[in-house]
Amino acid sequence: MSAPVLVIGEALVDIVGTAVKRNGNGKTKATPGGSPANVAVGLARLGVPTELVTRFGTDGYGDQLGAHLFGNGVQLAPGSVDPNFRTSTATATLDAEGVATYQFDISWEPPALSLSRGCPAVHTGSIATVLEPGAAAIRAFLESVADQPVTVTLDPNARPSITPDPVSTWAAVRQLAALSDLVKLSDEDCEFLRPGIEPADIAAELLTTERTQCVVITRGGKGALGVSRDAQVDVIAPAIQVVDTVGAGDSFMAALIAGLEQRGLLGERRLAGLTAEDLHDIVEYAVRAAAITCTRNGADPPTAAEYTATWGS
Repeated sequence: MSAPVLVIGEALVDIVGTAVKRNGNGKTKATPGGSPANVAVGLARLGVPTELVTRFGTDGYGDQLGAHLFGNGVQLAPGSVDPNFRTSTATATLDAEGVATYQFDISWEPPALSLSRGCPAVHTGSIATVLEPGAAAIRAFLESVADQPVTVTLDPNARPSITPDPVSTWAAVRQLAALSDLVKLSDEDCEFLRPGIEPADIAAELLTTERTQCVVITRGGKGALGVSRDAQVDVIAPAIQVVDTVGAGDSFMAALIAGLEQRGLLGERRLAGLTAEDLHDIVEYAVRAAAITCTRNGADPPTAAEYTATWGS
């Protein structure tokens, strides 16, 4: 790969606690997070060179983020570390089943966005695509690279606490999806953004745009649905002991991109030639990567070696 995958979006610190006290102890822990930052780490751990465009400060939380990103081999774009910026946080509360809900203290304005020569893919999503003024900068950037030989992937990762109106949020998702080759949604995204609509029908709606070639919808412990213009696959999730679900969707997204990279489908090809077999194998790869994350505390995506040790090659 001649240049790293470019990931654009928020990096923040997850302050994770338990809503149901276990063994009589309620505990909290601050860990690096933010959906795009988690995707960048997941890609790097799977052996895909990655650059993250984000914005965080030089406070204690920012130092923690920087050490985490650098320690995992993620390159930071110029301007991503800003001493005048206060590092954002997300308070994640876990229920008795380990499922997280979030409250955010965040602002978002990225440094200048540019595309390196040879960059095979751009990924964005989550809060960064809906919170102004950064959301407008991302839209403008994706429009500016629409004719470039680069694959664009999107994970809206809807946050109702930040964008409570599903109608306007869905309109924003549709606008960005039309600029993306692959869109990943969760079943929770679907329920919030398009209540009462079947996931396969939501995928079909997104595939009506000229550019979008593939839609993948995760379904938690039930696995995931992958839909392209020519195929539909349904992948069952393996049985695991869930510790928590923090970062599982981000591990899934990273593995989707890594799976496409392994098959030479990024860059100029923009998913052209994606077969039903490719789609099944890539979605299965992502489901299994997410499953590993669910067996661990926090947003802790697997390395390539850990994936192989758990599931084989």
